[in-house]
Amino acid sequence: MSEHTAPVPGLRATEVPEPGAVTIVVPTFNESSNIRQLLHGITESVPARLPCEVLFVDDSTDDTPEVVRAAARDCPFPVAVLHREEPVGGLGGAVVEGLRAATSQWIVVMDGDCQHPPSLIPELVATGERANAGLVVASRYLAGGSRAGLAGGYRVAVSRGATWLAKALFPRRLRGISDPMSGFFAIRRSAVTADVLRPLGYKILLELAVRSRPRQVAEVPFVFQDRFAGESKSTAREGFRFLRHLAGLRTASPVARMVGFGLIGASGFVPNLVGLWALTALGMHYLPAEILANQFGVAWNFLLIEQLLFRDRRAHRRWWDRLGRFALLANGDLVLRIPLIALLVGRFGMGALPATALALVMTFVLRFAGTEALVYLPRRRGSRARRAV
Repeated sequence: MSEHTAPVPGLRATEVPEPGAVTIVVPTFNESSNIRQLLHGITESVPARLPCEVLFVDDSTDDTPEVVRAAARDCPFPVAVLHREEPVGGLGGAVVEGLRAATSQWIVVMDGDCQHPPSLIPELVATGERANAGLVVASRYLAGGSRAGLAGGYRVAVSRGATWLAKALFPRRLRGISDPMSGFFAIRRSAVTADVLRPLGYKILLELAVRSRPRQVAEVPFVFQDRFAGESKSTAREGFRFLRHLAGLRTASPVARMVGFGLIGASGFVPNLVGLWALTALGMHYLPAEILANQFGVAWNFLLIEQLLFRDRRAHRRWWDRLGRFALLANGDLVLRIPLIALLVGRFGMGALPATALALVMTFVLRFAGTEALVYLPRRRGSRARRAV
């Protein structure tokens, strides 16, 4: 990733904020028309007794970095912009970069579109100090809060649906968090390890709460305001990224991955059977048709596990290497199952039906373990070094 930090006068790289100071991290993508209004709101809202600095982590293709530098000259606090040439992880990835760069005791994350009121920043930090909390969430769903700034019934329905789905999938991790979709929160720097976060899209609070939730969480109500200028980044594409993110978080444990692997494998029977029907209808003999149709199921399964189960591990091997290994395992399962059934029936006297069921379970476990170990685990450094000699 290529990136550079462009500080403005007043921010020194070695400066250590006073205890209780706050770094305000603002991820931005083409928000140049909102920058001055946001910095003005922070200036008006954050009291002098709360030392603060503002860090914009920017993925923009417009002049947002230049606008930040110009507007920062009128601010009584340090402001910096970190521009990323590659927007890895979307706006959530930008927040992670900000968490890594922040040096203050408290980090407040807020959007750059002025829908999060800067007047709430002192209260977020004060609530965290009073409650000895590691995370303080600004919630639209507490008494006194409101989602009024969501434009139209469609966005309200999507927001409520996403909140319900997230809380249903992670009831323990999200207990006590009424608004896991909020992009406005404060977290103690000591309560988060940025390296464990793997965001996809802009719902960084969900990622943070699931992967590294602090023990003590507090909430304060807030009114979600109208966007000051520009267009919403909430699109259908972001919606699909959110669903992929949810699936990745839910399948982070080996047991959950195995369940997901089984469900995906079961779904592969559909393209397999459709392919078999189409090939035999064209006149192909059923034996080669079955072999070829099985490859449709293999391709289907591979695409789904790539997107839903092993997205974070795809960088370890090239796609054709992963596909080839996965196809060998999937077809090897077919070759192994028939002699295994024969062994269970002939040697151990099992009936054909229970022998088939047991063989399916055994080969499934072997295929899952083989997929994890042979397709998606990183290569050994030592073996690469020996090949290089």
